[in-house]
Amino acid sequence: MLDGVSLDQLRTFIAAADEGSFSAAGRRLRRAQSVVSHTLANLEGQLGVKLFDRSARLPLLTDQGRALLVDARAVAGDIDLFKARAKGLARGLEPQLSVVADVMFPIAQITHAVAAFQEKFPATALKLYIEARRAVVQQVLDRHSPLGIVASLALAPPLLTCERLLTVRMSLVVSPQHPLATHGAPIPTTVLAEYLQLVHTDRSDLPPGREFAHLSPRTWLLAHLGAKLAFLRAGFGFGFMPLHVVEGDLASGELVQISAEDTPPEGKFIAMSAIYRTDSPPGPAGRWFIDHLKQEDGQQLKQNASQSAAASAESAPRNSAPFPRHRVLEGRSKDMRNE
Repeated sequence: MLDGVSLDQLRTFIAAADEGSFSAAGRRLRRAQSVVSHTLANLEGQLGVKLFDRSARLPLLTDQGRALLVDARAVAGDIDLFKARAKGLARGLEPQLSVVADVMFPIAQITHAVAAFQEKFPATALKLYIEARRAVVQQVLDRHSPLGIVASLALAPPLLTCERLLTVRMSLVVSPQHPLATHGAPIPTTVLAEYLQLVHTDRSDLPPGREFAHLSPRTWLLAHLGAKLAFLRAGFGFGFMPLHVVEGDLASGELVQISAEDTPPEGKFIAMSAIYRTDSPPGPAGRWFIDHLKQEDGQQLKQNASQSAAASAESAPRNSAPFPRHRVLEGRSKDMRNE
């Protein structure tokens, strides 16, 4: 008897429970009350369980009915997902999307995109990896991930297509206990050369591109961005960090922003791009993910411009610091391979 339970019966059961009456369930399902009542009676007979107590004016769920309602919703939801996935596959939607992102990319942007993606494409499984810069390129070249998000490549491999997303501002920071913290800006190169610079590097086997010049001959190379941040906080040296990563530290005073004589007043930037193999362009889900990141960047730019204007107006009479604090800026790029 249980093999005869139909999806229609389960949807009628759910509608009656949600609406609180058979007549209301009938209106929702566009059926007569008698049809709803007959369908539920048949379902109870097949299950051997009484789902509703009909002794009152309105039917009430029994304890068994409440327990089985949870399973009925799960089954109906799985069927909806099954149908959505089949429909998506029929029009070319990827059953799974793998995205590998550069550790330098703002995690807030990724988080918003993932949340929106899950709502837009519930039938597409999303796999997200955070990797070092060259590892991202290698993952895409080797077809392990169809879509990568990486610092823009000065010499992109001919197999790759790049689409510009946003620009991440880099901030030169140091612990407030470090001697450079009180030196005053801009700091001459000869002074910086006396101290240790912490540099984020890459351990992948992909041949490196043009490296960004170090500000000191004394360097520690750190492949883990979190380790570099911890070492900066500990006062081991100075170094560049993505501004969105250290904004909280700068606000709390755990890190101090400094400037170097060789760097432009507005700071240094890393341009970020979406990459994919030219012979394997993204499908509908991947295309949407790229476009959503571009949209996120546009919204962020407007917000940053508004905040920057307000901050400048408020702080101008007090001779504010030379670096306006933006999370991301569009339009200016620096190819920074090891920062």
